[in-house]
Amino acid sequence: MRRRLERARERVDSARDAGSMAVLTMLVGLALTTAVLTAMVPWVTELGERQRAQTAADAAALAGVTGGRSASARLASHNDATLVTWARHGRDVIVTVVVGEQEASARATDGP
Repeated sequence: MRRRLERARERVDSARDAGSMAVLTMLVGLALTTAVLTAMVPWVTELGERQRAQTAADAAALAGVTGGRSASARLASHNDATLVTWARHGRDVIVTVVVGEQEASARATDGP
């Protein structure tokens, strides 16, 4: 009878250890996931700014083909960007805009 009780206690202790290990593993996993996601925030923010800058540059260049510099500046502003440079070379319009710290350039034409 004593042996049965000892074996039962060993099984309970073993199950308790396994449960504690599972909880510890989950906590370590959660901590690592939180650290990785926190480290990615600046990178994701920069990526978003870069994409918004390129979209604003594309739109400003297209607007500049028919509307000139003022249309490019207006459309850049609507996209939360600042028009930095604007140039017309023949039928092409080349613009550079800035969003946050990201700079982007685009070229558009009304020709073939």
